[in-house]
Amino acid sequence: MSAGSDTSFRGTIGKTVAGSKPWWPPTAKPPAGAPNILVVLFDDVGFSDFGCYGSPIKTPTIDRLAARGLRYSGFHTTAMCSTTRAALLTGRNHHSVGVGCLANFDSGYPGYRGKIAREAGTLAEMLRVHAYRNYMVGKWHVTPLTESGATGPFDGWPLGRGFDRFYGFLDAETDQYAPELVSDNTHIDPPGSYADGYHLTADLVDQSIRFIADHIADRPDLPWLTWLAFGACHAPHQAPADIIRGYDEVFAHGWDIEREQRLARQKAMGIVPQETKMPGRNDGVKAWDEHSADEKRVFTRLQSAFAGMLDHADRHLARLIAFLEKSGIRDNTLILVLSDNGASQEGGPLGFVNAMGPYNFRPELMPEKLRRLDDIGGPDSHTNFPHGWAMASNTPLRRYKQNTHGGGIRDPFVMSWPKHVAAKGEMRHQFVHASDLVPTLLDLVGINAPREIAGCAQMPIEGESFARSIVNAAAPSKSSPQYFEMFGHRGLWHNGWKAVSYHPPGTPFENDKWELFHLEKDFSEVDDLAAKEPERLAELIRLWWSEAEKHNVLPLDDRFGPRFAENAARFQGARNSFVFHAGMGHVPTDVAPDVRSRSYTIEARVEIDEAGAEGVLISHGDATSGYSLYVKDGLLVHDLNIGGGHEIVSSDRKIPAGAHRLGVRVERMVRQEPPAKGSRTGVSAYTLLIDGEPAGSLKTQLGFHNLISWSGLDIGRDRGSPVSHYDAPFEFTGRLLRVTVAMHSDQNLDGDHVGNAEMARQ
Repeated sequence: MSAGSDTSFRGTIGKTVAGSKPWWPPTAKPPAGAPNILVVLFDDVGFSDFGCYGSPIKTPTIDRLAARGLRYSGFHTTAMCSTTRAALLTGRNHHSVGVGCLANFDSGYPGYRGKIAREAGTLAEMLRVHAYRNYMVGKWHVTPLTESGATGPFDGWPLGRGFDRFYGFLDAETDQYAPELVSDNTHIDPPGSYADGYHLTADLVDQSIRFIADHIADRPDLPWLTWLAFGACHAPHQAPADIIRGYDEVFAHGWDIEREQRLARQKAMGIVPQETKMPGRNDGVKAWDEHSADEKRVFTRLQSAFAGMLDHADRHLARLIAFLEKSGIRDNTLILVLSDNGASQEGGPLGFVNAMGPYNFRPELMPEKLRRLDDIGGPDSHTNFPHGWAMASNTPLRRYKQNTHGGGIRDPFVMSWPKHVAAKGEMRHQFVHASDLVPTLLDLVGINAPREIAGCAQMPIEGESFARSIVNAAAPSKSSPQYFEMFGHRGLWHNGWKAVSYHPPGTPFENDKWELFHLEKDFSEVDDLAAKEPERLAELIRLWWSEAEKHNVLPLDDRFGPRFAENAARFQGARNSFVFHAGMGHVPTDVAPDVRSRSYTIEARVEIDEAGAEGVLISHGDATSGYSLYVKDGLLVHDLNIGGGHEIVSSDRKIPAGAHRLGVRVERMVRQEPPAKGSRTGVSAYTLLIDGEPAGSLKTQLGFHNLISWSGLDIGRDRGSPVSHYDAPFEFTGRLLRVTVAMHSDQNLDGDHVGNAEMARQ
C-alpha cells in the first residue's frame, strides 16, 4: 500500500501491522575516531602575550597545552575581530563572505554586508551533517548589530548558522561585570553582579562545562564542537583587583625594557629567529623614560589590568581543561587556543580609565586618571591601555590591530590533541591564515566541505589545509597568495615575501607607500627591500589588485567614520517615534533610539498610588555613560552621565498620586556646523516635564555627541551597571504603562568623530 504523503518512506504499510514492514530513516554518523573540537578564541591579545610566546603574564594553562602540543609562529589573522571570526568560521576570506570590515555596518557592496553570506557555510553547519553537536559560547560579532534586537532576524545569530546552543554576547564588547547576554535567541539578565563576585569570563567557562557535561550525559557517542570566545582581552579591561595589582611591579620598568625582555625570551624559545631585529617604536610612542612619574603609574596600572584580565581568563580555562580530563575525553579533544588580531590601538597614546568621556568631548586629564587609579579594572571603568603597551604586546612586530603590518595580523596559535598529535612542545613556522582553519579541521575529522547546505549552493573553500605541518615540521606553507586589507591598509603574502602599505586615512590610495619584506629572513618587517627589488614589489602589488578583485575587496573605502554614521541613519531612516511598554526586554544600543547630537522628548505614562512610587522609567547605558529618567524621594530626576561625570536635574516639585505623564525635553540650542575638531557641538537644555508642564531644567555643554553607551536600553528598570546613583535594577514600583521617545529633526552627526568613538568599541 501507499505510504500516503510520505514519499521517503522505504517500508511497507499493510492494513494491519502484521502485514506491514517498518522503516526508519538513517541517522547521521560521525567519521570513525572523529575528535571533539574546542576552539578557545581570545580577543585583542598580541603575538607575545601568552607566557609561551614570551610574556611575563601568567598563562600556565595555555603554556601546558603548548608543552603537550604545538605553537605556530606564522599564524595570521585579518586585523579585526568580525573579519577574523568570519574567516575562522567559514574557511574563506572575509571579504568573500561579506564581512570585509565589521558587523556594525553594511556599506552597500558585496564584500561589506557585515553578515556571513548563506553561500559560505560555517564550520558548525559543515559538522552538523556528520553528527556533531555544536556549542557557541562568548563573543559572536558576525551579526549586524541592527539585527541584534529581540525581533532579530535570527538567521545570522549562532543558532541560525549551525550551532545548537548559544550563550554569550553579539556585540564587539561588553562589560565583564554586567554583560549584555543572550541565551540561544533570547536576551537575558546576567546571573550575578559585581557585588556578589560575578565576572563574565567565569560565567562563560561555567556554561562551556555545562554544555559539554549535558552532551556527555545525553550523547556520549557523538563528537562536539565548542567554540569558546572570551571577551578577554578586549576593552574594557576588567578583572579582580588583587590580580591586577599583582602586576604593577612586573611592568614598572616600562614598555621599552619589556619589549627587549620579550624578544630575548622569544629567541630562547625558538619562536623567532636569532637574527630577529627589534623595530623602532611605533609612530607617536615616546620612550618610557620621557614620561612623568604620574604617567608611569597610570600606564603601568592600565597594563596591569590587561595582564590581569588575561591571567584571570587562563585561571578559568584551567577549570575547563580539568573537566575534560576528569571526564575522560581530553585525549581525543583537539584544543586550539588563538587570538583574533593584534593588540588594540584604540586606547590612544595615553590610555583610558573611562573611554566614554573623551569620546563625548569630556576630556580625561592625567590628574583624573591618577585619582581613579584604583578604579581601573573595576565595575565603573572602561579601561584600555596606551599605545606603548599595545606595542609591547605585539613584540617584535610593527603597528597594531586595524593595520596590515605584523602587529595587526600575526597572532599566537596553540594546538593540542594528545591522541593524534605526537609532537610535544614543538614549534611550527609555516605561514597559516585564519581562512585555513576550517579546511584543516575538515582534514583532521576526515570529511569534505559540502557543496550544498540547506538547499543553498556553497562557494568554494578558499583556505588551504595546514594539517601536513602537524606531523611534518618541514612541510611547505600554503601555495596560494594571501591578501590583507583593512580600512585601506593593504598587504599580500606570497612564497615567503610580503608587500604591505600603511594607509593614512583620508589620503589618496595612490599615494600609499608600499614596503617589501622577505619574511623568511626578516620576521619583524624592519628591512624594507622595496628600493632593491622594485620588480618583485610591482608584481606583488599587481597580484594584490588581482586578489582584491577576486575576493570582493573593492571598492577601497577608508571612510570608517561616515560609514558608521550612514549606517545608523539608514537603519532608523525617517522613524522619529519609539514606543516602549513595561515588561519588555533589553534593547541593544544599536537598535535603541539614537539621541546623539539631537533634540528629543521622552515621556512616560504612569499611575502612582497614595503610598508613592520610585524607580527607573527609562535608562540607556551603564555606570560609564548613559542617561536615566527615574523617580526618587517623590521627585522626577534625569541624570546625564558622560564618562562618569553626572549632570543631574531634579523636579522642583513632588509628583502627586494619580495618573501622570513624566518626561524630559532635550533641546540642542547652539550648534557648530560641523563641530571644530576636538570641540563640543554646543549647548543642550534639559527640561523636566510633569503632565507637559516644565518642572526643572539645566543647561550643559555635555551630551551624547558621538556615543551614547555600549550598553543598551531598559524600560522600568536599569538591569545591570547603574547609570545613576541608585542600586540597579531600581525597578519602578508604580504602574508604568508605556514610554515614548519622540526624536526631533535636528540630528547632525559628525562622521569622523562618530567613527573614532565607534572604533573604540571594536
